Amino acid sequence: MKEILKKIEQKDGRTIEIRTGKLAKQAHGSVELRMGNSVLLATVVSNKEAKDDVDFLPLTVDYREKFAADGRFPGGFLKREARPTDHEILIMRLVDRILRPLFPSDYHAETQIMLSLVSHDENVCPEALAGLGASAALAVSDIPFNGPISEVRVGRVNGELIANPTPAQLEESDIDMVIGASADSVAMVEGEMDEISEAEMVEAIKFAHDEIKTHCAVQLELTKSVGTETKREYSHENHDKELEDNVMAYCYDKFYAVAKKASEKHARSNDFKAIKDAFKETLSEVELAEKSFMLGAYFKKAEKKAVRDMVLNENVRLDGRSPSDIRPIWCEIDYLPRPHGSALFTRGETQSLTTVTLGTKMDENRIDGVTQVGSERFYLHYNFPPFSTGEARPIRGVSRREIGHGNLAQRALSRMIDEDNPYTVRVVSDILESNGSSSMATVCAGTMALMDAGVQLRKPVSGIAMGLITDGSNFAVLSDILGDEDFLGDMDFKVCGTKDGITACQMDIKIEGLSYEILTQALEQSNAGRLHILGKLTDTISETRAQLKPHVPKIHVMFIPKDTIGAVIGPGGKIIQQLQSDTDTTITIEEIDNQGKVEILGTTQELLDNAISEIKALTFTPEVGDVYTGTVRSVMPYGAFVNIGKGTDGLLHISEINWERVENVEDVLKEGDKVEVKLTEIDAKSGKLRLSRKVLLPKPEKK
Repeated sequence: MKEILKKIEQKDGRTIEIRTGKLAKQAHGSVELRMGNSVLLATVVSNKEAKDDVDFLPLTVDYREKFAADGRFPGGFLKREARPTDHEILIMRLVDRILRPLFPSDYHAETQIMLSLVSHDENVCPEALAGLGASAALAVSDIPFNGPISEVRVGRVNGELIANPTPAQLEESDIDMVIGASADSVAMVEGEMDEISEAEMVEAIKFAHDEIKTHCAVQLELTKSVGTETKREYSHENHDKELEDNVMAYCYDKFYAVAKKASEKHARSNDFKAIKDAFKETLSEVELAEKSFMLGAYFKKAEKKAVRDMVLNENVRLDGRSPSDIRPIWCEIDYLPRPHGSALFTRGETQSLTTVTLGTKMDENRIDGVTQVGSERFYLHYNFPPFSTGEARPIRGVSRREIGHGNLAQRALSRMIDEDNPYTVRVVSDILESNGSSSMATVCAGTMALMDAGVQLRKPVSGIAMGLITDGSNFAVLSDILGDEDFLGDMDFKVCGTKDGITACQMDIKIEGLSYEILTQALEQSNAGRLHILGKLTDTISETRAQLKPHVPKIHVMFIPKDTIGAVIGPGGKIIQQLQSDTDTTITIEEIDNQGKVEILGTTQELLDNAISEIKALTFTPEVGDVYTGTVRSVMPYGAFVNIGKGTDGLLHISEINWERVENVEDVLKEGDKVEVKLTEIDAKSGKLRLSRKVLLPKPEKK
């Protein structure tokens, strides 16, 4: 293949270059993307044949950032990239979620898309290129795909929307969204924002879509230049039309009746299974053995049609609700005695038990990636055990889904944490039951648990998941969707926010051609549902707990002169370690703005006060004009030496003891006496301190 180069000119003047025919030519599709000094290699390979009895697309999207891309060595003992970071996994999910619905529904060959950041530019966010790279690799291949698509990151600085903003611009932005779309319709949205309105969100999506249309046009030109307009032929499904018709005829009405019965999840599942078992009894053992795989697909098709038709025809859902109804909610705070904060949130058959733990800088979540280096003082972990859905399955570490759902809840809450919060905060959501939108239950439980822990929130946050069922002409937008409605429906749109606006969102569309009319209605309907749920939260806990619980560690933040940091730490950390042991506290020190920031964590105020006093003594720096209560260390004929701080003595001259003449110092002061003095001078050459007692006494009137 000859080398081909195409360019995308952004509205801000920056250029994205797409090159093919030079790298990784044995892959079925390969492109190299350049933006500034950032280089992303995207490849795709898809097997020619599908495995037997596979009725889904075995798609793997893998995104990795090479440390060499930034001229760095990997951290840790083994100097080699290992498991993907959460940041890399989140980008994999962003790409997977928009690509997967756009493959033909009957294409089941194992497909692998690999994205590698091989050169990093600190002014370019690589996640803005990942979706475009994956789609362009498919565009130059013969793999069937109903694209092209692209993804654009959107920011807004001073009211102006920006496509693919730089990291510096994102720091100032009140919107951070990634939008994925084809030229015709939006398919994926994810992001966080500072309480924007529904109209502002739609405006940002439309802005990104206009940019994406340009990306798609360039990819079509690339496909034409390479000559891959004709895709490979495949046959991955076998069908029996007579069996399909028989299943529909026998099961559809029965499925419809079960769907209309408004039963709970497991009872409904058992009723559907009974209908399927009854149909299987009409078949011979030979037919069952030969057609079992097809039979499963036809059952799903009939069940899906029955449920969807019921919603569209009768405006009634599986559990009997109308499209806009929210399931019953009950909440409880302070549920667990030892965590620093806890809350239980139950909505229908979805339940989250969430805890909050408060700590110091030592408890920050360290981030050491290629494009992200630093730490998080607020982070959220989401756990989805198999028992929450009544299943028994192996647990093999944290899943991509758990990372994605936890990140969404974290983004929803993070901008509402008060800037003056001195703690490192860890939130953990354990899902105990799941039937629809456990990530939104995490947001709600997280809000209450934070307030129960005494963490100041600017405003409480709630979340809701919206769904959609449409047949092309009619549609129904569903509030607070069930798990079955997510599986059988056409949209999963999660929206989080306060009473004043949206703070985070995540939307996945399973159909092509979602109109902005439907999107707008979904957002408006979500607002009403979100406010209803928010009312339930504030009924349970209306204000953040004023006082921390007795067993919760208290934190004190103080600042010390930069040149005294070493005195507190001591040689090899000896002094600070002994201080922590003596006061039973945890102490951290970091240099900020040319001074030392000290965080002291203790379980009682007395322990904190002891540590504070010791640090003040270690870092004591006398200031002219300050008043001290000192101790007389020694008495001389010409005055007394007074200790005003650890290791700091000053001379109280005999003439500065009283306004009246003092003949003998010992007539007024003795060793060990406490005396209040003012520092009047520090000798510039010797550094000696001169003190005065008389300036603090009333001056006698002249006779």
